[in-house]
Amino acid sequence: MSAAELRLPPVLPEAPASAEALRAAVPGARVTVVGGARSGLSVARLLARHGAHVFLTDHGAAEAGVAEALARDGVESEFGGHTARALDCDWVVLSPGVPTTSPLVQSALQQKRPVYAEIEVASWFCPGPIVAVTGSNGKTTTTSLIAHVCATDGRAHVVAGNIGTAFSDFVDDLDEDTVVVLEVSSFQLDHIVTFRPHVAVLLNITPDHLDRYDHDLSRYAAAKFRLFANSQPGDWLVYNQDDPLVREHVQHLSAERGLVPVAFSVTDEPAPGAFVRDGHLVLDLPAIGTSPGASPPMIRSEDFMPTSDLALRGRHNLYNSLASAIVARAVEIRSDVVRESLTSFEGVPHRLETVRTVGGVAFVNDSKATNVNAVWYALESFPSTDGPSVVLIAGGRDKGNDYEPLQRLVAEKVKGIVAIGEGAEAVEQDLGPHTARVARADSMQEAIQYAQLMAEAGDTVLLSPACASFDMFENYEDRGDTFKRLVHAL
Repeated sequence: MSAAELRLPPVLPEAPASAEALRAAVPGARVTVVGGARSGLSVARLLARHGAHVFLTDHGAAEAGVAEALARDGVESEFGGHTARALDCDWVVLSPGVPTTSPLVQSALQQKRPVYAEIEVASWFCPGPIVAVTGSNGKTTTTSLIAHVCATDGRAHVVAGNIGTAFSDFVDDLDEDTVVVLEVSSFQLDHIVTFRPHVAVLLNITPDHLDRYDHDLSRYAAAKFRLFANSQPGDWLVYNQDDPLVREHVQHLSAERGLVPVAFSVTDEPAPGAFVRDGHLVLDLPAIGTSPGASPPMIRSEDFMPTSDLALRGRHNLYNSLASAIVARAVEIRSDVVRESLTSFEGVPHRLETVRTVGGVAFVNDSKATNVNAVWYALESFPSTDGPSVVLIAGGRDKGNDYEPLQRLVAEKVKGIVAIGEGAEAVEQDLGPHTARVARADSMQEAIQYAQLMAEAGDTVLLSPACASFDMFENYEDRGDTFKRLVHAL
C-alpha cells in the first residue's frame, strides 16, 4: 500500500466530541482493542470496568494465562491472528505498538469506525492535571526529572505512558490533586481526539521511527505536533525554541489560536521562557499560580542556579533541565525545591550511565540512544581537547538513519568504532572513514572485547547504538543490561 493510499487520522481533529461525551458513551459500547501488550491489556480492563463490551485481538501468541485472566476481567480475546469479529464493533482502541498501516486498522478507518489511542481513552477518566512530554530525544530523562521534582516536593504524582506503567492502569484510582506525568511517543499521539494535557512539552524533532512513517519526516513531525492539538488559552505549551521545526509550528499555532507558548533555549533569551545566561539558568516565567496567558501578564524573572550545579551533564541535559524547571512552575512547585531536585537527580538507566572503570577505561551505557540525534548529544558531552578518546559501539536495527550529522563529531572525538547488528554495514560505511579503527562484532561480548583492544587508560567505551535493539535483543533495556553485565564481568 502506498503512502497516498493510506487512510491517516487528521493532524488537528475537526470539532471533536468532548472527553465527557466520549466517557459517557463507554457503557454498553462494543469496543475492539488491537494489541495485547501492556497498554492494550490495561485499556481493555479499564473499558470493561466501565461497562463496555470489550474484545481484544492480537496477531501474536498469548503468554500463558493471559486469555484466562482477561476473561475473568470480562474481556473476550483472540490471539494468533485477527478474525472478522475484530471489526464487529462500535470503535477501536490501539495499543501504541500497532501502526496505522496495519491492515486491520486500515479496514476500520475505511469503514469509518473511530480509532482511538490508549492514552486518549485513559484521559477521559483522568480527574487531575496531565503533564505530557514528547520529543525525539530526552523524553525519559525529562519525564523522570519532572517526577523527581514532584517527589522532592512531596507532591502526589504518578508516572506513566511510554515509561513504566500504562496510563490506563491507575487512572481509576486518581484524584484531582494528583499530577499525572506522561512520557508520550509519536505512536501514542497518532490517534488522539480530545487528549489535552494542562502542560504539554515538546523537546525536539529529529528523524526517528521513520520506518513507521513511510520515511517521511513531515508525517513523523505531524504526529508529535498532535500533542498541542487541543491546547487552549491557560494551558502551558512548553517548547524548544532552538529547534527550527518545533519553533515554526508553535509560532504558527499560537498566532492562529491566541495561545502564549513558553520557550526554553540555550542560544537565546525567550520571554516567557527559560534560558542560559553567563553560565546560569534564568527563568523568565509567569508567577506561581498564574498562567502564560494571564492579563495583565505576571512575569517573574529569576537568576535560578549555576549550570555547574546541575546533576546532569551535556548540552542536551541543559534542555531537559530548562524544560523541567518550566513544568515545575506550571504545577506550582517552589524554586528552592526545583533547585534541590536539579542538583540531586541521579539520571535514568541506559542514558549516559557510567557502568564502571576498568584499567583506566570508563564504560558508559547509552543504550537508549536509538537514533542519530541522541548519539550526537552523547558524543557532544565528551571533551576532545586531547584528541579522540571515545570508542563507540554502534549499530542494531536501522530506522532509516542518516549518519552524516555524526561525521564531524566522530572525527573529533572517536578513536575507534565497533559496529554491531543489522545496521553494522551502514555504520562502517558512513562513519568508518572518519575514525582511525573500525571492527565488526557478532555479539555484545565480542564488541566489548574489540573496544577494549582499541581503548587505553583515560578513554571511554561508549555504547550509543543510534539504532533499535530488536535484531539482537528484546528491547533497549535488555541491550543495556547485557552490556552492563558483561562489563561487570571484566
